[in-house]
Amino acid sequence: MRGDVTITGFGIRTAFGTGADALRRGVFAGIPAFRPTTRFDTGPYRTPMAAAAPDGPDAVEDWALRHALARCGAEALDMAGLGPGTEAAVLLGVAGDHTSVTRYWRSRPEEAASVAARGPGTDAGRTAERAGERTGGVVLNGVAGEGVTRNADVVSGRAAGEGAGRKADVVPHGVPGDGVARKSDMAPGEDAGRTGGVVPNSAAGEDAVRNAVVVNGAGGEDTGRNPGVVLTGGPGADPGGAAARLADAVPARLAEVLAGHLGLTGPRLTFTNACVASAAAIIHACRLISSGRIDVAVCAGGYLVEEETFGKFDSGRALSRDGMVRPFSADRSGLLLGDGVAAVVLESAEHARRRGARPLASVPGWGAATDAHHIAQPHPEGAGLAQATRQALRLAGDPDGAALGYVNAHGTGTRYNDGAETRGLRAALAERAGSIPVSSTKSTTGHLLEAAGIVEFVITMLALTDGVLPPTAGFTRPDPECDLDYVPNRPRRADPRRALTINAAFGGANTALVLERP
Repeated sequence: MRGDVTITGFGIRTAFGTGADALRRGVFAGIPAFRPTTRFDTGPYRTPMAAAAPDGPDAVEDWALRHALARCGAEALDMAGLGPGTEAAVLLGVAGDHTSVTRYWRSRPEEAASVAARGPGTDAGRTAERAGERTGGVVLNGVAGEGVTRNADVVSGRAAGEGAGRKADVVPHGVPGDGVARKSDMAPGEDAGRTGGVVPNSAAGEDAVRNAVVVNGAGGEDTGRNPGVVLTGGPGADPGGAAARLADAVPARLAEVLAGHLGLTGPRLTFTNACVASAAAIIHACRLISSGRIDVAVCAGGYLVEEETFGKFDSGRALSRDGMVRPFSADRSGLLLGDGVAAVVLESAEHARRRGARPLASVPGWGAATDAHHIAQPHPEGAGLAQATRQALRLAGDPDGAALGYVNAHGTGTRYNDGAETRGLRAALAERAGSIPVSSTKSTTGHLLEAAGIVEFVITMLALTDGVLPPTAGFTRPDPECDLDYVPNRPRRADPRRALTINAAFGGANTALVLERP
């Protein structure tokens, strides 16, 4: 028997500031947060613009993601009336904090130049990859695939700690609910790809985060001959401690840090599947709660604008050149990145009732699907998005979407996404599609990457509880390809009972969540 899932607390921060009132002043007023960022030198890039919070008294310490996640998690627990010692699962959607990686190499310019000159295809690069395989550790900065590989984090397709050269139970990066290589000991008998694979609470090779992290050519007996640093211990250890923060680039490490900071005693699960990561975390928590396997979950996600990702999107010519994001508008020219960190407390309705907690909203439906159309481009007809939406609506007992009063769209402001998303919504909602207001809040917050799902989940909840629909800012003129009601430029009073929030990611991943007001 399926148990109801309720939301009892949240914490959120964006470029507008901290809390719901900051969202009301910015997102719900249709005021974009884009400004030239000063966190790094934007001179080499095509635009300096991002929705990055300014420095000031409310700034996150050293702009470290761990601190922002801890703040939002504490606010969510406080609102829910829970505290340290709570038996709650922690489910995190994040790609890691790469600011320390950039700072590390910037502090060693000669070393970085030497490694870059040799490249991953050279003897040094191959030695680094072999070192990562031997130690079951983590290879950073593009040596063994892009990003980070850990014993239970799937990025490069190799599972360190499972044995050198052996493939783990890997679901390709980008599949909804994926992001990890192993099945959880919390979910025996379930398929990791179907349920949203998880990082076990005590993963094999867990000490790799502390003792066997490899950076561009370091590790094992090769430390003395090749550039790079073993984070702790050994002849390559960094006595200043700066390299220790590199461990935060490992997504699962941030989940452990968050759970420890909040004093939560349940299992920890990390999702790394790009722009649906935090939405996938919410979906998996809903599955666990509705099946009766857990009572409480703290779901979180985060991204703070930093140079490594900014540079990649700039190189891909994905960033808007005019400093605005115009989803669904005929003159849309690209996305801009933004700060976003949020945490929500999900509980079974029965658990919340027993302890006298006030539900803010409920989650009656969720869905996840992948169309695997292309590594970066969405399916032109929005096939995966339509499938995920249908799943969510069927689970919510409303297959036609008759009770929907609002859709928070993925709406990146890119040429490919917005047309495909429109067609996907029309396929899922049929004749209802034209009468349901749809808006993209990325027009004000920017694209929050792994945090997009959870931040937009909170925004959608506020739309229900406040009775105000956030607008699609920057909308100038209609595009025949995008022919829905996009709530252009101004907020709209409404009284929706249910709302849908949808997200998409590289690899054809799609998620959908239905929220309902009390």
